Amino acid sequence: MIRASDDERFMRLALREARLAAQEGEVPVGAVVVYDATRDPASSLYIDSERSRMEREDAPAPRVISSAHNRRELDEDPAAHAEFLAMELASCELGHWRLSGCTVYVTLEPCLMCAGLMVNARVDGCVYGASDPKGGAVGSLFDVSADERLDHNFPVRAGVLEEECSHLLKDFFRDRRRGHRRHASA
Repeated sequence: MIRASDDERFMRLALREARLAAQEGEVPVGAVVVYDATRDPASSLYIDSERSRMEREDAPAPRVISSAHNRRELDEDPAAHAEFLAMELASCELGHWRLSGCTVYVTLEPCLMCAGLMVNARVDGCVYGASDPKGGAVGSLFDVSADERLDHNFPVRAGVLEEECSHLLKDFFRDRRRGHRRHASA
């Protein structure tokens, strides 16, 4: 998983995607997938220990390999969640389905479908901003990331830029409700 010191930088990129979603009338959730070749056993740059990774000055920095935002309304696709789309794009970028060495940054805690894809894709970790007490599947309602019955587990860091992520969602739904009231009274 990517170092916690980089979390805010990558979450800001996910927030940028979330704002694009809001501009398109979509629920404002954004995601980026960050790849660290030193953590991918399939990479020639793989380093098998954290200590060795820290000592290597020539190791490449983690890089964003995909980004996406919610597109369910635009695509008329129930699976077009930000993190789902970002993981599909990351898979295309890497040329294989296994997302070893990848950390998913998403502004809202992943749902069951997206958390399940994280398990199946073997991500290294997930970092999210706002919790989702009604649908979150990596700690709030369920915790797929740590379910020992599954064949892959991954660490999760919650609450990165939580206030910004939460405000974006709250503002979107507040504005949406106001818009519906205006149309209803017209």
